[in-house]
Amino acid sequence: MGTLGFSYIGLLYLLMLFIPNILLAKNKPQGYTLIAPQENRFLLISERIGQVLVTVSVLIFTNYNPTVFSAWSSWLIVSVVLMVLYEIAWIRYFSKPTLENFYRPFLLVPVPLASLPVLAFLLLGVYGKVICLIISALILAIGHIGIHVQHYKILSREETG
Repeated sequence: MGTLGFSYIGLLYLLMLFIPNILLAKNKPQGYTLIAPQENRFLLISERIGQVLVTVSVLIFTNYNPTVFSAWSSWLIVSVVLMVLYEIAWIRYFSKPTLENFYRPFLLVPVPLASLPVLAFLLLGVYGKVICLIISALILAIGHIGIHVQHYKILSREETG
């Protein structure tokens, strides 16, 4: 399950996640409010439940805090790389804050502002061997990535038709 306690790695991940999203809330791309009301209710519920579960799971287990470096640490390294790529994707977006740029693939990763952090949290759960975070990240993936893919498809239809 996991060792109860505080995870500073979890807090760092959440800060990396929340700061750009707070900036986004104040500067949404033009047209976003037209797409958002079309969200699938199941995906929205899955996203919200996943967000709460990931936030709690990542903070209350110490298993994510690195101890001894080993081959198993590669899970953490890949997870950190994904979070850094997530931050770079945000920098790309904020350099040209358009709806198209918000959903545009980054380094062949579709809907990167949804996919990268979810994958990072999933791998963090693998690194910490915390099934609770793995399941939480999968629930979040269904909703969060699903919603972003839905938005991307709506946007693609509007551009072509």
